[in-house]
Amino acid sequence: MATVGYFLVTPRMYDLNFKIDVSITTVIFTICIPMLIFILLRRFKMIDSIFLKEVSQRKVPLYIYILILFLIITKVITKSIFAELFDFYLATLISSVICLMLVFFRIKASMHMMGISGLVMFLVVLSISYQVNITFALSILIFMIGLVATSRLFLKAHTFTELVIGFFIGWIPQLLVTYW
Repeated sequence: MATVGYFLVTPRMYDLNFKIDVSITTVIFTICIPMLIFILLRRFKMIDSIFLKEVSQRKVPLYIYILILFLIITKVITKSIFAELFDFYLATLISSVICLMLVFFRIKASMHMMGISGLVMFLVVLSISYQVNITFALSILIFMIGLVATSRLFLKAHTFTELVIGFFIGWIPQLLVTYW
């Protein structure tokens, strides 16, 4: 969503085929490969379900996700071509490392909240940077934050504290990387 949002908001002129190629590559790295890895982890009994109720089961998926994000920022989204998008993925990498560190302290942060709050902050920054009015899209995404939080509480996947931790782990690195 961040990659597509970036291409919709940025005034930079990229060739349509280039946008499609980068978007497809990002989808492969952020959706397809993690799904395949999840299936393998489940097959080899390293995780028991998609919910990862045990905090210790989050280590291997987070290691793999951090590796994938590292590959994205070194091979797919380079700073010289996509400065803002690079910053988004760098901040997401930082958020994931923070999540991994919390796992070692047996703290389970909501990665769903981390993702949606990071996306919202990224689009807010793009909107301000390029002076583009995307208020409607941002209002929908802020509503989505509420839906994500409500669904995680309804499924008893997280406590309110874990949701708040996840929200700030996603939001603050986006803000700091942008400021830096």
